[in-house]
Order: sequence, then C-alpha cells, then structure tokens
Amino acid sequence: MAGSGVIILNAQGQLLLQHRRDNECWGLPGGAMEIGESFEETARREVREETGLELYELEYFMTDSGAATFHVYPNGDPVYLAAVYYISKNFSGTMHADPQETLQLQWFGPRELPDCMGPNDTRVLHEYLRRFVAS
Repeated sequence: MAGSGVIILNAQGQLLLQHRRDNECWGLPGGAMEIGESFEETARREVREETGLELYELEYFMTDSGAATFHVYPNGDPVYLAAVYYISKNFSGTMHADPQETLQLQWFGPRELPDCMGPNDTRVLHEYLRRFVAS
C-alpha cells in the first residue's frame, strides 16, 4: 500500500503528532494514497484532512518500504507499506483534529515523544532524531 507521512515542525522545533483513533497510538499525520495522486499530493491531503493545516514547502526526508513495514490494521487487513516521508516547517491554518481518525493532536519536543507509537512512525522518527537532533 502506497502512502505518505509528514514530520511537521513548529518554530520551537516541536513535532506534531496525531493520537490515532484506530490503534490508540500516536503517529505522524499521513495516510494512504488515492488513485491518481502523487506522494506530495497524498501528504498535503492527509495533513489537511487530519489536522486542518495547509502545508507549503515539503522537503523529502525518506522512503520506508520492505519487510519491516508489515502492518495489520485493526480491521484485520494485512499490508506492506511503501511510504514517502516529508518534513514541513511552513504551514498555515487552524489546527483541528478529524474526529473520525484522530483522538487528539499535540506538539511534542523531539526528546519527549510518547511511549505508545506505531512501529513505522517510531522507525521514521528515530531516523529523524539520528539525523537532525543532537544527542
């Protein structure tokens, strides 16, 4: 399954995470690609739907695919994900959570991430910390 996710950073360097309704864990805004969309279009649409924010600049961060991305959705659907992740520091809008998909939206410091996170988001955020946040 193809999709996109976005590491959204505010002026203080905090990351926006979504407390997901389906698995009750925290993760990056993003989701599945719709037919005919590009990865960038998917990222922008998913962030707009899940957070109410409009993204301007998207900086490519990484692609995540392969055996480590195997996931079983709460409805029992098994998938391997192929996702492109971006970083965005430039956005506008009034943040609001989509009640169908999101329990809560919250900014977190890069060293203050929540314990319950999905494995794919954890892998991506650990790579972000490794590359961009001093130990």
